[in-house]
Amino acid sequence: MESPCMKICTYEPEAGLCLGCGRTLSEIAGWATFTDAERRRIMAELPARLAALRKDPG
Repeated sequence: MESPCMKICTYEPEAGLCLGCGRTLSEIAGWATFTDAERRRIMAELPARLAALRKDPG
């Protein structure tokens, strides 16, 4: 099963995302139970999520 995990599991509580992969805690916890389509949808969103985190000066 494909996973976006980067083995950099650092959670950013204000953003609600992992700084390594860009997923939410519920997405990480449910990853194995999601359909392939759900995982592809989430993975397509991750680059924009991570880019937004890098631009956030907070």
